[in-house]
Amino acid sequence: LALSLRSLLSQHEQLAPPEGRIAFVGAGPGDPELLTMKARRLIHEADVLVYDRLVGSADLELARREAKFISVGKKGFGPAVSQNEINAHLIREATRGAFVVRLKGGDPGLFGRLDEELDAAAIAGIATEVVPGITAASAAAATLQVSLTRRHRNSSTTFLTAHDAEGFAEHEWQQLARSGQSLAVYMGRKTATFLQGRLLMHGADRRLPVTCIENVSLPNQRAFVSDLDQFAEQLDQQSFDGPLIILVGIADTLAKQGFSDVAVKHQSRGAAVGSA
Repeated sequence: LALSLRSLLSQHEQLAPPEGRIAFVGAGPGDPELLTMKARRLIHEADVLVYDRLVGSADLELARREAKFISVGKKGFGPAVSQNEINAHLIREATRGAFVVRLKGGDPGLFGRLDEELDAAAIAGIATEVVPGITAASAAAATLQVSLTRRHRNSSTTFLTAHDAEGFAEHEWQQLARSGQSLAVYMGRKTATFLQGRLLMHGADRRLPVTCIENVSLPNQRAFVSDLDQFAEQLDQQSFDGPLIILVGIADTLAKQGFSDVAVKHQSRGAAVGSA
């Protein structure tokens, strides 16, 4: 009888579909060497990868050949896969028993709509985990060899996204313009003039250093250091079309040294490659 029960249980386990799950994984700023070890392992284990536009091909090459790839990215303010569609992809694949890796550029918990996707998975009863990644602001500071906080300069840095123009306009600009405040502005190309105007309107120092970095951590990264009074006009003169982050009040040492164009170098396996 015991043998028969074990046999029936074994047959049931073979017939029952595996339980799917979703891992929300940060892909970092772009350089595949900045992926965490856990991120690399989960990408390789994934049955399905649902990934954003900013996830590089080198990251996707870590996946198994038989993995299914679903792109849900968009460029800038262009056409997008809706959040409901993304949620549907995740739930459908996990419900079928797949291990789904939702691969997001940078850190999944920063401006990545992580909560909405976690909520959808929770409603569907699907197990989840979150794996952090290196965010662009940290990578940018490392590239410039400066810190995001420094004693006697700033005790905090505020992270903002300019992608939602309406929400961006509603920030407490008087507080953000106070002396000693530092900002990291994601996706700020189209709102640079607005950012400049609001900070100056609320009394920010015109000499405040501003650094703009495109394609941070990648071989084609570029940057320039300016000040709050001039950076928006100078940014308009640049041919930047890649992902951009703007650091306000952080690269003061570079600004004092008189840098306008920063010779940013990309470090890979010990070799330095000059930026474009």
